[in-house]
Amino acid sequence: MKKTLSLTLAMLAAGATTFGQAKLVQKVTKTGKDLVIPYEKYVLPNGLTVILHEDHSDPLVHVDVTYHVGSAREEIGKSGFAHFFEHMMFEGSDHAPKGVHDKITIGNGGDNNGSTNHDRTNYYETVPANVLENAIWLEADRMGFLLGQVTQERFEIQRATVKNERGQNYDNRPYGLVSQYYSKALYPYGHPYSWLTIGYIEDLNRSNVNDLKNFFMRWYGPNNATLSIGGDFNTASTLKMVEKYFNSIPRGPEVKPVVVAPVSLTADRYVSYTDNYARLPLLAIVYPTVPNFNKDMAAIDCLAEILGQGKNSLLYQTMVKKQLALNASAYSSNDELAGEFVVQLTPLPGKTLADMEQLYRASLDSLEKRGITDEDMAKFKGSIESQFINGLQSVSGKVSQLAEYQTLTGNPNRTGEVLKMYSSLTKQDVQNAYNKYIKGKGAVILSVLTKTGNVVAANTDNFKPDTSNYKAPNYGYAGLTYNRPKDNFNRGTVPPIGPVPITKAPVFWKKTLPTGVNVIGSENTEVPVVTLNLTIPGGRLADANDLSKAGLSSFFTAMMGEDTRNYTAEKFAAELQKLGSSIRVSNDVDGTVFIVQSLKANLPKTMALLQERLLSPNFTEDAFNRIKKQRLEAFKLAKASPASIANVVYAKLNYGPTNVLGIPESGTEKTVGNINFKDIQNYYDNYITSNGAKVVVVGDVKEPEVISQLAFLSKLPNKKVNLVTPAPALPVAKTKIYLVDVPKAAQTQFSVGYGNNMRYNPTGDYYKAYMANYPLGTDFTSRLNTYLRETKGWTYGASSRFAADKYSGGFTFSSGIRAPSTDSALVALMTELKNYTTNGPTTEEVVFLKKAIGQGNALRYETGPQKARFISLIQEYNLPATYVTEQGALLKNITQEQLKAAANQFITPDKMNILLVGDKARILPGLQKLGYEIVELNTDGDLVTAGTSAGN
Repeated sequence: MKKTLSLTLAMLAAGATTFGQAKLVQKVTKTGKDLVIPYEKYVLPNGLTVILHEDHSDPLVHVDVTYHVGSAREEIGKSGFAHFFEHMMFEGSDHAPKGVHDKITIGNGGDNNGSTNHDRTNYYETVPANVLENAIWLEADRMGFLLGQVTQERFEIQRATVKNERGQNYDNRPYGLVSQYYSKALYPYGHPYSWLTIGYIEDLNRSNVNDLKNFFMRWYGPNNATLSIGGDFNTASTLKMVEKYFNSIPRGPEVKPVVVAPVSLTADRYVSYTDNYARLPLLAIVYPTVPNFNKDMAAIDCLAEILGQGKNSLLYQTMVKKQLALNASAYSSNDELAGEFVVQLTPLPGKTLADMEQLYRASLDSLEKRGITDEDMAKFKGSIESQFINGLQSVSGKVSQLAEYQTLTGNPNRTGEVLKMYSSLTKQDVQNAYNKYIKGKGAVILSVLTKTGNVVAANTDNFKPDTSNYKAPNYGYAGLTYNRPKDNFNRGTVPPIGPVPITKAPVFWKKTLPTGVNVIGSENTEVPVVTLNLTIPGGRLADANDLSKAGLSSFFTAMMGEDTRNYTAEKFAAELQKLGSSIRVSNDVDGTVFIVQSLKANLPKTMALLQERLLSPNFTEDAFNRIKKQRLEAFKLAKASPASIANVVYAKLNYGPTNVLGIPESGTEKTVGNINFKDIQNYYDNYITSNGAKVVVVGDVKEPEVISQLAFLSKLPNKKVNLVTPAPALPVAKTKIYLVDVPKAAQTQFSVGYGNNMRYNPTGDYYKAYMANYPLGTDFTSRLNTYLRETKGWTYGASSRFAADKYSGGFTFSSGIRAPSTDSALVALMTELKNYTTNGPTTEEVVFLKKAIGQGNALRYETGPQKARFISLIQEYNLPATYVTEQGALLKNITQEQLKAAANQFITPDKMNILLVGDKARILPGLQKLGYEIVELNTDGDLVTAGTSAGN
């Protein structure tokens, strides 16, 4: 933050200090290095808690309303209602009918959304600072005036949308139902955590609009809510706005805490289910632990890291590194009423689920023998400190933390306290947690079986929930009445939007090192964090030299995360964790990218490790064989996901099998099978160079410090790397349907469009195409999403976009559509594309897009990664510093006719690849009636011929 604050903590007796009708009950300011989020906390007479965090570092505000109600307030037969109601809160209110919320927030360069978990539901907007009063007005209106806009039609559409969300995120993907099955076995029948937050389809089907109204009246009162606002505002004037719009909303029924007995298992519970999509089995082992903020929470988190997170973890060392398991991990989660310790194990071929359980138990024996070490503690504490600090980079991150602490504990000022819980953790604390919650304790042991039928569960199922003693809770729904607020002002008058705040793009500096390395940087002192990206020529385009080994560049980046000459991979990872730093190696289209994140104080040590990683790799055949085996098995997993299948096949359709851009970045089973150990060293020798290398750095560091830290780059060879420019995308002669069969798929994955020769140019054709597509498919308010989701309820979300880089471009529509509506959705899509290219956007749409895009800069440069993205574009494409100003002029001056012409030029409905990945038996009859040629492909994108299956 730009302000220097003095440390004070004032706890004021309720009513001791008043501002209007609000009572100031807590004020927290900051001094020194204490990790504190400054705020003032008020309570209105109706019980609404208000938290205000003033932060002038960026011209934006984040508004969050959190209601203390989630799926934990549900009952058997009525699951999923808290989440369903979250959707209904976006259906409009009396003074802001459906569409107004998006028009004001998105239409002025902001965004909005909501989320539901077990314990709470929240709604939030991030908007330019001039839209603050409107955001407050909108949230107050739906808190006080929602029910007048609730209709049966809107209820049905959102019910369909929630079903699509469940299909996309749970039912239609591998392992999507793991938590549903283990939760059902872990918690007693009727416990509110025994079902997914999204609920069961059959429960959604039996609900009605009156259930929804009762839910609103019971839980959505101001006395069960916290309004948190952070950003560029004045606290006093903002509080007046809050009082104006929220004071008249009547207090709701009293809300008492949910009380449930602690969960414990006296013996292991074995359960299993068959997954429609999984190609490999999985074993999940789940122990009940403690609620959020329990004194043992930090120790259990640390135990999860020691056991199953990273290369130093026991599960990795005893199972993955020894090539006995493809994946082996552990994590801890804590909610308001209970916690879970979850272990997940995926066997490699030749190992059974029973083997996985046995190996896991052997890992626990190893843990007991080695004990908890000083290095375990140093790694864990370094990581936690870094996580906390990085979470404060955005206003939304700070506001979310304040809102969560207030909702779950009644005190927003828990950041320092929670961090202290972690920093003061001892080895004995972790050992005690192991003894108390894991050693010899009962667990749910879930076997996920594949539909091939050749997988055996770890053990015979021995548990079914006991439903005999369930008594439905009385939540007090009887006799509820809707008390519509009465105002002394005209609430229907939309607050005026203030002057557009001036948003300044990040100031940056440039430097060329003696070796020719180009460096671009931007200083940002809000948090003591540094982000640095080093890109060296290579990447996917290097694979074009030998397509028989496509995926080599990606394989190489994985090998660069293994041993170095002076460190084993495990020791290297441990040193980074102790520093709270990370170094990742990734693959780009034309480069190998080293991504560095470090706390400012630890930057020199982190950069020394980067030098070690870059200059002194130690490639071993053991690591090579392990990674190769993992990658070959991972291809099977990818072929189980309709979305993953679509990505692979769509690229192949657009670019062809002989273009490196038409082959997956990670290669294929065949090409990875061709890669040998010597190829890794050859890649390093041929492509690691300072010639053409680039560095982007953003954070709490000055230019001279950066340059001194990069001196080691002079040790790199300075050889020229020549990358093959990929061939252009394949032309599409006519629109066809390409169908990939995934039997019993709940949804059909749509990828519709084509590749073209458009290149990224932020002030040229690409930007024109981006503007032209905005009303069609860019944001939530777009035509395609509005019709397919909000009008018809066929999908959870739909969008279209133009993508481009230095080598290729293209247009794509993508969505997961409920299977029975596949043909109807395709007709609607193609009709809209033809209509839009013929007629272009409306006058209203042009006005909307100009405001939405033009004012959005306030949200684009807030965090370190966002600033890095901005200056990396300047470096990558040699853009002038004024290119944002040029974009603004183009946006301001573009006309409706010009946008129509751009849509007509760049969107070609009669020359598109229509890729549909779904259940052939269910969707083919409807598609055959549409008149398109239909070509069947398998999951590799090859033609299905007689005697073969699309699933091959």
